[in-house]
Amino acid sequence: MMSDRNLELQPNVYAAICPSREVLASIGEKWVSLVVGALEGKVMRFGELKRVCEGISQKMLTQTLRKLERDGLVVRTLYTDTLPIKAEYRLTEVGKSLLPIVKAAKLWAEENLHQIEENRVLYDNSRSPSGSQNL
Repeated sequence: MMSDRNLELQPNVYAAICPSREVLASIGEKWVSLVVGALEGKVMRFGELKRVCEGISQKMLTQTLRKLERDGLVVRTLYTDTLPIKAEYRLTEVGKSLLPIVKAAKLWAEENLHQIEENRVLYDNSRSPSGSQNL
């Protein structure tokens, strides 16, 4: 007799019904990857993360950290014996396993930034009313 586990489909992000698609979307979010990258090899407090991830709002950082904690990528340690109460964040083993992907995406973005900016200008100019190749 087959168990329920054997009846489960294998994860496939291309399948509309597969929850792995939601996981892929989550790790692809800008602030998720920046927070994971910032926590590489470090334990950080909220304020430190906010300073490192320039431009993130307090609300967005809170939401991102909660999402990462819920998914098991980040552990939040609360110190109630100090005033003010202190919370620190660190990557779990699952969170650390995401680092090579985040680092590769960061490197790719930095290495290809100028070419992509040039491509955008060329594309936008070709679509403008004065461009010679309006489609």
